Amino acid sequence: MKTLIIKLTILTSLLIAFVGCEDEGLRDTRVTAVKTLYEPADNKVIVLQTSASASEYFEWEPAKAEDSGMVLYEVAFDVEGGDFSAPIYRMASDNNGGYNHATITHKQLNKIGALAGIGSAETGKIIWTVFSSKGINDLKGEEVRTMEITRLAGFADVPVDVYVTGAGSEGGSNLANASIMKGLAPGEFEIYTKLTAGEAYYFTDANSGDTRQFYIENGVIKEGASTGTVDKTAVYRINIDFNVGSVVMTEIVDFQLHFAPTDEFLFSLEYQGGGIFKASNQALEFKQEGWGRDERYKFRMTIKDADGNDAYEWWGTLNPTDGRPTGNEEYYYMTVVPESRWDDKWKFDGIMDMAYIDVIAYFWAEGPYTHNVIKVGDQ
Repeated sequence: MKTLIIKLTILTSLLIAFVGCEDEGLRDTRVTAVKTLYEPADNKVIVLQTSASASEYFEWEPAKAEDSGMVLYEVAFDVEGGDFSAPIYRMASDNNGGYNHATITHKQLNKIGALAGIGSAETGKIIWTVFSSKGINDLKGEEVRTMEITRLAGFADVPVDVYVTGAGSEGGSNLANASIMKGLAPGEFEIYTKLTAGEAYYFTDANSGDTRQFYIENGVIKEGASTGTVDKTAVYRINIDFNVGSVVMTEIVDFQLHFAPTDEFLFSLEYQGGGIFKASNQALEFKQEGWGRDERYKFRMTIKDADGNDAYEWWGTLNPTDGRPTGNEEYYYMTVVPESRWDDKWKFDGIMDMAYIDVIAYFWAEGPYTHNVIKVGDQ
């Protein structure tokens, strides 16, 4: 009997301790609700912009945690008149929810507006507040604010594929020869292509059968049977974002190979069509250094900026390397990199020293942007 009493006493103590710990754990998850919203001001009117850098700053009074630890925040949006029982959109604040502020891009606000039922290029209102938590049992903020937004001229039904066609395009008026654009993300497309001045060009969602047709007007992509023209025959990089209706046309002036050992541009790659640039039968000689032969290189693209002035983009390794080619095609993949003489470079294969070479760069839709170096003879 005594043994049974002892066992029951121990069991009771363990249960009390467990309940106490559980209560302590729940207490540690308690936070206060956000009382005051700071930014944006209530009823702020925002005309959304297509720029990738366009954003709005949200800030609120910090909540308090019972354990004095970190509080996590989510900014929540709802339709006008909603109660946030089922918000149309929630996102963590900056620093993965750890800061009492958030930077929300206009593209995100455009998406939120669409979820609220505001049409493309139309104006409407949404409401927002902030939820605070320790990861569970979140609390809705005590204040709710309204903002009025004018959505971007994007498309609710974005095309899966996009082609460039028309008399002014590389493929001419035959739709079957239209040039396909590279898909960067859902609704976002890019192409390097030549356009002829004064000749019509436009975009379609297929290169055969019944197609949707799109055209550019004042930097905005629109759907319809109209066409566009350019004032100058040139190679252009065309970026289209159907999510927000934006278009960026960039003239490509030059694409040069930069030889790091001498800090010189050895030659230009001429545009061949189909997004391909090529330099043929170029003499190459590595530079002799005290430690050996130096063969490092990258590329520089000259473009026209928004004001019509020359600007530069440096193209280097997508996959960082400090060795010569290994036989893997991924070695030659290219991406835009910060300006630097020595960083993000490739090395020529040793057989290219004192040789004649072809260098070919591929800006195409089929895969990653890449290039190739071919030995065509000895000096």
